[in-house]
Amino acid sequence: MAIPESSKPALAVGCRWKEDAEEPILLFPEGAMKVQGTGLAILELCDGQHTFPEMVAELQRQYFGADPKRILDDATRFLEQLHEKRIVDF
Repeated sequence: MAIPESSKPALAVGCRWKEDAEEPILLFPEGAMKVQGTGLAILELCDGQHTFPEMVAELQRQYFGADPKRILDDATRFLEQLHEKRIVDF
């Protein structure tokens, strides 16, 4: 599934960040997930305000020097997996 360019990814209903955690933990109806590194950078941009291309452009700024196509591919794959698990909507 391709992520539409006009989509504005956001955490799905029922998903939220654990407030009092030392490390970022994403809570969702079926469980919880510790989030680090690139996954955290991607999910922090899933605020319903950024379009997918804007998110990719921001990731390319954050990871300057990394292959832009790989950033696009990795972000797409990560968000598609989270969408299938009903953690992210777009």
